[in-house]
Amino acid sequence: MVLMDTPDRSVKTVTLIGKPGCHLCDDARAVIERVCAETGATWEERDITRDAELHRRYWEQIPVVLVDGAQHDFWRVDPARLRAALGG
Repeated sequence: MVLMDTPDRSVKTVTLIGKPGCHLCDDARAVIERVCAETGATWEERDITRDAELHRRYWEQIPVVLVDGAQHDFWRVDPARLRAALGG
């Protein structure tokens, strides 16, 4: 029997949608980095100035935080709320 590597579906992914020069995005990034380090979650960042669809959907709400693709927060990120969403 051959075992294949499968992704760990228990690891959550946080996505920060923002833009350069956004002080709220900088604040959100700091919270996300800290909480993801504590919980073992992964995170990524998407720039609305490089994606027309993200710009159309979120430009009035940035920073926007998604957890596994679902919108979790916008404008301000509450560390306790994010930690709870990540199971930490």
